[in-house]
Amino acid sequence: MRVVVAGSSGLIGTSLVAGLRAAEHEVVRLVRRSPAAPDERGWDPEAGWLDADALDGADAVVNLCGAGVGDARWTPERKRLLVRSRVRPTEVLARAVAEAGVPVLANGSAVGYYGDTGSQPVTEAAPPGEDFLADLCRRWEAATAPAAEAGARVVLLRTGLVVAPSGGLLGRLRPLFRLLLGGRLGDGTQYVPWISLDDEVAAIRFVLEHPEVSGPVNLTGPDPVTNAEFTKALGEALGRPAPWVVPAFALRLALGELADQVLAGQRAVPTVLESHGFSFQHPAIGAALAAAVG
Repeated sequence: MRVVVAGSSGLIGTSLVAGLRAAEHEVVRLVRRSPAAPDERGWDPEAGWLDADALDGADAVVNLCGAGVGDARWTPERKRLLVRSRVRPTEVLARAVAEAGVPVLANGSAVGYYGDTGSQPVTEAAPPGEDFLADLCRRWEAATAPAAEAGARVVLLRTGLVVAPSGGLLGRLRPLFRLLLGGRLGDGTQYVPWISLDDEVAAIRFVLEHPEVSGPVNLTGPDPVTNAEFTKALGEALGRPAPWVVPAFALRLALGELADQVLAGQRAVPTVLESHGFSFQHPAIGAALAAAVG
């Protein structure tokens, strides 16, 4: 399979490229600078173009573009960047997929699509939420319409919080826990829809390789846990106690509107993946964290 990947330099993209190649798929990486390797093709989503041969012979396109949601306070300017960095590249790729007749588009999204759902288990059939992140995901997914209208199989990758050895969620938390500053956030009852990096990559490969999978797919572990349970498991994995509590008001002072997302959660479950026979390498949070920090 020849797979074109946008967003290949990020946490998920880097591992996905390696995983696809290990499975003997050919990978073409879209880059926003001048191509410097045989497997690279140039593109400029802001200008709406990509190299004329970028999708030649492609069996699938994977789009993982987007500025980090939790990397900065949600100022009006930051919100515009979060939207633009997702919606515009998706529009460009969806049109290119349609014009080139590429049969598959696997497009990034997030479980933030559902909004704050409390303790209710959330499958892919759930409606969108009403907050900023839910609206962002809705617009992000809607931008794939040209590909779907052209007959491409579109898979919407609603990813949870990725547990990885470096970067991502653990990249932010590990230093605090090592300094004995780890603790639950708010009352700790909000659900954390996590997935290990290994399972994230395997799940994307799975949907590419299984033509019966289409539409929204929750890329989350089968056993979502609360923030308090996640905090306890991470403390155990690191051999560090996590006695502290970061109160909601302190989070709001530090993070602004972003704190509402930290204090919210989705008990998202991977119904589509499991119904099609996907097997998780790390089905439980303890094993996933132990593998990531070990």
